[in-house]
Amino acid sequence: MLTARVVYATITGNNEELADIVTASLDRSKVKVTESEMSQTDVQSLLDADILVVCAYTYDEGKLPEEGLDFYEDLQEIDLTGKIYGVAGSGDKFYGEYYNTTVDHFDDTFKQTGATKGADNVKIDLEPYEEDVEQLNQFAQQLVAKASA
Repeated sequence: MLTARVVYATITGNNEELADIVTASLDRSKVKVTESEMSQTDVQSLLDADILVVCAYTYDEGKLPEEGLDFYEDLQEIDLTGKIYGVAGSGDKFYGEYYNTTVDHFDDTFKQTGATKGADNVKIDLEPYEEDVEQLNQFAQQLVAKASA
């Protein structure tokens, strides 16, 4: 049975909702999922999962979530070769060039860990709507397909 770890950072609740949607979709695919808040997650726990997902917001003008900085720094030091990853995030298009840049930062860091990208990044403006839910479900299915291959 495939296992997944879904980690999120949220202020408004939007990214927890993204994580919940991805978790539910993975669960429907018979993946054993653990979901947790980023500041409460030890990066070493990622070693116990086949699929790794981060859902995080971008703060202000391109800043990573303050409560996720330790997680982000620790992620840069771990070898995740053989793991499949995906990154999603909810942000505000008001910030223009800084819109959801945290998604890109986590994507780059996962690449450095040796993990394999399993789905395109998902960037959602503010809260997820029906079309966003569908996109997140497809994202989760792509991760499962890549991990099953």
